[in-house]
Amino acid sequence: MKQNQKSIKSICLIFVFFNLLVIQSQENKPFLTEELSIKVDELMATMSMDEKLAQITGTRLRDIMVDGKVSIEKCREHIPYGIGHFCQFSSGLILEPEQLRDLVREVQHYLMMETNTKIPAIFHEEAITGFATQGATTFPQQIGVGCSWNPEIVKNNANSTAQSMRAAGATFALSPMLDLSRTAHWNRLEESYGEDAYLTSRMGVAFIKGLQGNDLKTGVAATAKHFAGYGTANDNAKELYEEYLMPHEAAFKIAGAKSVMPSYGKYKALAVSANPTMLDQMLRKEIGFDGLVVSDYGAVNLIYKGHKQAKNSAMAGAMAINAGVDIELSSPIAFPLLPDAIKDGLVTEETINKAVKRSLVMKAKLGLLDKNLKIGKDGPLDFDPPSNRELAYKTASQSIVLLKNNGVLPLNSDIKKIALVGPNASTYHCLLGDYTYQSMISFWHSTDFDPTNPKLITLLQGLENKLGENVEINVERGCDWSAPLESKIDTSGLGDDRLSKLKMLTVKGLPQPDLQKAIKISEESDVIIAAVGENLYLCGEGRERKGIRLPGEQEAFVEKLIATGKPVILVLFGGRQQLVSKFEDKCAAIVQAWFPGEEGGNAIADILVGNVNPSAKLCVTYPKTESRAEINYKNGYGNGDLVQYPFGFGLSYTDYQYSNLKIKSKIDINDERFSVSLKVKNIGDMDGTEIVQLYMSPIDKASTQKPIQLKGFERVKLKAGEEKTLTFNVSPEQFVQYKNNKWIVESGKYQLKVGASSTDIRLEGVIELKGKDVILENGRDVFFTMNKTK
Repeated sequence: MKQNQKSIKSICLIFVFFNLLVIQSQENKPFLTEELSIKVDELMATMSMDEKLAQITGTRLRDIMVDGKVSIEKCREHIPYGIGHFCQFSSGLILEPEQLRDLVREVQHYLMMETNTKIPAIFHEEAITGFATQGATTFPQQIGVGCSWNPEIVKNNANSTAQSMRAAGATFALSPMLDLSRTAHWNRLEESYGEDAYLTSRMGVAFIKGLQGNDLKTGVAATAKHFAGYGTANDNAKELYEEYLMPHEAAFKIAGAKSVMPSYGKYKALAVSANPTMLDQMLRKEIGFDGLVVSDYGAVNLIYKGHKQAKNSAMAGAMAINAGVDIELSSPIAFPLLPDAIKDGLVTEETINKAVKRSLVMKAKLGLLDKNLKIGKDGPLDFDPPSNRELAYKTASQSIVLLKNNGVLPLNSDIKKIALVGPNASTYHCLLGDYTYQSMISFWHSTDFDPTNPKLITLLQGLENKLGENVEINVERGCDWSAPLESKIDTSGLGDDRLSKLKMLTVKGLPQPDLQKAIKISEESDVIIAAVGENLYLCGEGRERKGIRLPGEQEAFVEKLIATGKPVILVLFGGRQQLVSKFEDKCAAIVQAWFPGEEGGNAIADILVGNVNPSAKLCVTYPKTESRAEINYKNGYGNGDLVQYPFGFGLSYTDYQYSNLKIKSKIDINDERFSVSLKVKNIGDMDGTEIVQLYMSPIDKASTQKPIQLKGFERVKLKAGEEKTLTFNVSPEQFVQYKNNKWIVESGKYQLKVGASSTDIRLEGVIELKGKDVILENGRDVFFTMNKTK
């Protein structure tokens, strides 16, 4: 009877106070109000320690399933006290949308009916390329989307993702990835928006706003990851504060992100997940983050097992929660042992309660504790409607970078016979980056996926769709991606050779490549389209390649194609820049397609035939050598020996003229904004879109700032012959730097540069910030320019 009374009291408290929440825009709103704090404390007073610990751990659906179905007996055994999160709940399943929704409803019903607390779980999933579940739209990989320089399309894509996730009952995403990527050797570069903090911040803010919407009760909570400086050296305080922290800071202050994930890496030799300097001092005290900190999968126990910085799992859990990690994902290993850590004096119950409170507040914000909670959307569900496919197509079209063109593109009407050759000529495995549903189920679960659900358009299919019957397309792979595996598994974290299993999936049903046939059809063609590069097993988390040349024998294959004397159009697929320096001068055209998603084939084909004028520009520097040195355009390129194509570079089928730069020469350092205006004209014969870039360079030779920094950009659509005026409204605060442990805007002279890339500067002007240096006591608040085109 007492147990029942306790349950009834818990339910009543949930229903009474969580319905008092005022629906708020997520932008810059506090995570925890005073009223909510009091009510959460009342709820927690009814909870046992086991019930509290359940709310700050995650688990997998597989642990409560038998023969593909939810087992109530397993639920009672595995999650008797409830659970905080179900982790990557859909990416390992082969279920139709309605089946997925019904599964979520079944699990939530158990939690709300059979557990003492009656608290539902958060179902979370990956979302950088869309909802990672069968049948959902697969957008281009983030590295390609970064080359679109289009925050608006990022926002629209994320919003469509949120709608599908909510329809299935999911409320939380482990996206976006906001790390800066400065070497093509990093296997996770594909998940990033590139090397620049400003561009990454703009894209990340757009993603979060699109995913979360104006109210987390209808949107999906975004998680900014990986905090901070993952994939690069992060021990330089100036670099860390000015650049690696900026996308996260913008995500919290502008977009209202209330969840963050620390990286697997270290800061000052201490694991980030156990690092109070990074998670408490920087994140909470300095930046002012007031939300939820979720661990990366296995990162808490890694403090003990991998970093060897704890004596056991209980100590690792204590170190993490003391540093500021609120929830352990993806399996409850260390946090369930926190009572032992309390006995050993390693952690206090008060610290645990703070984490539990944040977990419950997040559930409240998401509407999971509302009375009459509705889980998912009733009726038939479509995760890939025509509107989504159109978004995927537009995104791919704007992500594909034209790196070289000697005039062969767009293909003209004289072309009657095309040789489409190379390992990526007619496969869908080159369309898909890591953390797509297709990649996750095939790599992590060694299970094949259905290329028709959603429909994946290969390059061959795209060309057939666009060229019609008047052009003959002859197809032959010519070579494999790589005869040896060419990449190796990280067995320390993954434990088996699932790469070989994935490789077998990618070649299943394909004939052996025929080099001689490829050369023969190439010699008989008007033009050669060589589709080369990477696929699912050659790039992604846990997959390390030996270098960044074209994999396997593909370099030699391309050279044989060039030797035919026919024009070679190189189409590069993959999750990173791959070297073309060996034959760049001999190719007629080079197209960087990245992993372009479900509509990739149609998008590439439309660019090749001229239905679409390419507009994308590189969000990373394109290397010329296999040097592992990090490249950051902000440091300058020196003699350029390491650089093939600069940051911001990308060709078009038309030409643009910049003119009439107008800037005030003297600016009060305390002014809110000042304007930089110019005219941009399309002086070619084809409609197009130019990405206009605004850079700043300090003039003072003693300056400690980077020699060139992106401070603004805008996509400007221009019909042939059309001219528009673009105005950047810049804040002096955007010139801030981290110096002597302070945020300071220094007076003095600065050069503003407007160009088509970081090295193709078309217009320049000098301003002087007048007045006393400004110290920003509370850090940065203004991050972006405000732009206007007319």
